[in-house]
Amino acid sequence: MPAPFFPALPLETVPMTTPRLISHALCPYVQRAVIALTEKGVPHERVYVDLDRKPAWFTAISPLGKVPLLETGGAVLFESAAICEYLEETAAGPRLHPADPLLRARHRGWMEFGSAILNDIAGFYRAPDAESFEAKRRAIREKFEQVERELGEGPWFAGAEFSLVDAVFGPVFRYFDAFETVAGFGFFDGLPKLRTWRAALAARPSVRDAVAPDYPERLRAFLKARDSHLSGLMA
Repeated sequence: MPAPFFPALPLETVPMTTPRLISHALCPYVQRAVIALTEKGVPHERVYVDLDRKPAWFTAISPLGKVPLLETGGAVLFESAAICEYLEETAAGPRLHPADPLLRARHRGWMEFGSAILNDIAGFYRAPDAESFEAKRRAIREKFEQVERELGEGPWFAGAEFSLVDAVFGPVFRYFDAFETVAGFGFFDGLPKLRTWRAALAARPSVRDAVAPDYPERLRAFLKARDSHLSGLMA
């Protein structure tokens, strides 16, 4: 799948005046970094790469060969959690972690829980047959039930203040916009707090604008190309 903006020159030939986020058009981990940058009010440039045809400059600076990377202050940061923590510690703007150490640790745990849901989502859209597809559907549903029990009155994960947990779950919920064009699958049935949280995140400008306008079409094309049970349903 082609990237929307691919640099014609090696990165070192492009003057860097603002932090640069090395990205992929569909990556949910990139999205959480974009959301954190936006919420913190940090101007940044996004450079997109095609991970199926990684350019040499990218492999030279990415220890894991993954996105996101944040080029800032003469250094390259990798892993979205590290990028988000760095922004929380260094950038002005609203706090995205609780001040209380115990609550902050709990938030970090729920961020990891969101990553576990992303792993289940990948298993869901890659599942080759109905049995494994249903197993992954149940795994996602069970995790959503756990989140429902954790949520308060909203509108955000921890109440009135937007946090990095919200930055993690915005990209999680975005997948279900595509899944629901195929069928409902019952992911959110009987989970009113989760449904309300999902809607609030979808309307948040930092979440909404973390992807390009053609993201829905790109994601649908990606899902249809998986040769999976879901792609069969989409056909």
